[in-house]
This record gives sequence, structure tokens and C-alpha cells, in this order.
Amino acid sequence: MIDLSLIWIVIIAIGVLIYVVLDGFDLGIGILFPFIKGKEERDVMMNTVAPVWDGNETWMVLGGAGLFAAFPLVYATVLSALYIPIILMVVALIFRGVAFEFRFKATRTKYLWDQAFIWGSILSSFFQGVILGAYIQGIQTTNGIYSGGVWDWLTPFSVFTGIGVVAMYAALGCGWLILKTEANLQQAMYQLMPKLLIALLIIFGAVSIYTPLTHPEIAQRWFALPNLLYFSPVPVLVALFSGLILRACRQQHDAKPFIYTLALVFLAFSGFIISLWPNIIPPSVSIWQAAAPESSLKFTLVGHHAAIQWFDRLHGVAGHHVNAQALGQVGEGFDGQRGLLWAQRLDKLGAVKAVGVTPQQGDGATRVQLANFACQSNPGLPATDNEHGFHTDNYPVQTN
Repeated sequence: MIDLSLIWIVIIAIGVLIYVVLDGFDLGIGILFPFIKGKEERDVMMNTVAPVWDGNETWMVLGGAGLFAAFPLVYATVLSALYIPIILMVVALIFRGVAFEFRFKATRTKYLWDQAFIWGSILSSFFQGVILGAYIQGIQTTNGIYSGGVWDWLTPFSVFTGIGVVAMYAALGCGWLILKTEANLQQAMYQLMPKLLIALLIIFGAVSIYTPLTHPEIAQRWFALPNLLYFSPVPVLVALFSGLILRACRQQHDAKPFIYTLALVFLAFSGFIISLWPNIIPPSVSIWQAAAPESSLKFTLVGHHAAIQWFDRLHGVAGHHVNAQALGQVGEGFDGQRGLLWAQRLDKLGAVKAVGVTPQQGDGATRVQLANFACQSNPGLPATDNEHGFHTDNYPVQTN
């Protein structure tokens, strides 16, 4: 017989892991902003994630909705215990999202939106780590109801794990910028990555020592067979991939630092799963105790599959329409003058900085490529250029 509880745990775990990876390097870019002072370099940093940053947060919604549907006891208990850090995290994410959009439009107040982007990224990352630390420590329940205090989540351990998540996201963002940028910005990231990695390893080591010392049940789980066999490769692999990251930075590879940092994130996530399994409300409520009735699990699983199919189709149609409208005829058959007009308009919105040239540079073909890149990176751009009397609907695109 199929265990529907396990299927739902796998779905939620995959959603959370994807969120940590995708939104991790997004938040990491904001965390790294204070290390980069140049306006154009900061524009480049933000434009590397411009097409994807808001979609990445969808995976957090999947995790929360999955808990609500399949494990309502966990949803109610965890939110009751961690309500304050969750609210603070969401508020920080809102500030960061607003700053991301408004920064390109601001002139005199751009430095304020930079600060909002920086602190929104840092605080949302920090509170995610605080939530993680408080969750690992355990949540006090009585008859399935949270019975702890308002501030039980705030401990030295949760603060330390908050700092650890900030360091991990910063390392992810650094690897992403190494992959996506070049010249001075990329060189700055090569120099910064070893420092971030050392900080991350110190925090990993401290958490790995503190956790079994203060939680005997976790120590028993780590060092008892067969879990010891599953867990023992993790520290070895962490050391291996850390060495590979340092070597890749010395040799200045583009993709390897990011790939190896992803491996470290996966190892940390696997260690987290091994430490708590099979409890979903530490220290004592298991997956099967917290699961919804089997009929509900079946119904929501079918609904989840249908929703994924519907959203995929909707996303394809919507993205197809928006890109066709925003691109106009920026590609083939678009003459140099119209390419210049588009590039100038997009330059005012801060959309073309990621390619490192201005609309005035290069011939007509270069300007076309410039505008094309900017439109693809910013599919939500308005379709009308009032200043030049140009509207993309007059130049339809042939789409597949």
C-alpha cells in the first residue's frame, strides 16, 4: 500500500529545497550589496536575477500550502510557535520585493531603496535561519496544541542558525554572480567567496557540535546504527566540496563555485532531514501522527497534481503573451533606429545595465541585441513608448 504521508513529505521537502536554492541566491545578492559600491555594478547584480526573482518565492507558498493540506497539525502548531519570526520574515521579504521594483524607477531616492533591498534581504534570511533553529530545538506541545511561550523561539542557538543562513545565502549569491558576471565584479566575487566559505564552515561546525550535545535524542539518532552509516559521509563530503570551491576560485572557473556551493546546501539539507526523521514536530510528533486523514491526503494529492498542470499551462500562455508583447519586433527585421529607441527607453528603466554597454554604443545590430536582452530580462516592461510614439503591438512577433 502506498504511504501518502511519505509522498506529501517528499513533495514538501522538494519544494523547500528548491526555495532555499532559488531564493537563496536572490537573497544572497542583497546580502552582498554592501560589499559592492558602484552603481553600475549593483545594477548588474540585480539584473542577473531580474527575470526570476519573484517566481522563486512561489516554492515557499508550495511548502506552506502542502503543510496546510497534508499536515494541518504541523501548520497550526508551527505557526503558533513561530508566528513572530514568520511575520518578521514576510515583512522583510515585502520590503525587499518593493525595493527591487522601485529601485530602477527612483533617482534621488535610489540610495534609500538600496538600503531597503539590503536589509530586506539580510533580515528575511536571518529570520529564516531563526525559524530553522527554533524548529530544530523542538516545539512544546500538549495534546497536539502548542503550549510554549511567546519568546521560546528566541535563543542563542536560533540566533546562531540565523547568522548561518545569512552566510549560506551570501555564498550562494557569490557563486551565482561568479557564474553570471565578468570583469571587475566577477573578480571581486572570486576574492570574497573563500571568506564566506570559511565563515559558513565555522557555523556548520558549531551547529554540528552544539546540536547533539544539547539534544540527546538527536545524538542518539546520529550515532546509532544504521543512521551513522547514512550520516558519516556528510562531513567528509562537506570538506571535499569546500576544497573544490577554493580550488575553483583559485583557477577562476565560472560555473564550478556555484555548483559546489549548491552541493553544500544539499548536504546541509540532508543533515537536517536525518537529524529530525521521522519527527515532523520535534521532538516527539511523527509524520504519521500529524498527517491528515487518508481521504484528505488522496484528495489533496490529486488536486495538487491538477493545480501543477494548470499553473504550468497558465504560466506558459501568460509568459508567451507577455514576452510577445514586450519584445515587439526587437529581433529580426528590426532596424537600427527602432533598436536605438527601444534601447534608450529601456536604459532609462535600468534594464540594460547587465550587458555593460549603453544604447549609444555599437551599431544598429548591437542596439537590437541590447534591447532584445533587456526585454527578455524584464518581460513586464510596458508595451508603449510614449516619448517616441512607439507601440509594440504595431510590430507583432511570430511565436511558436
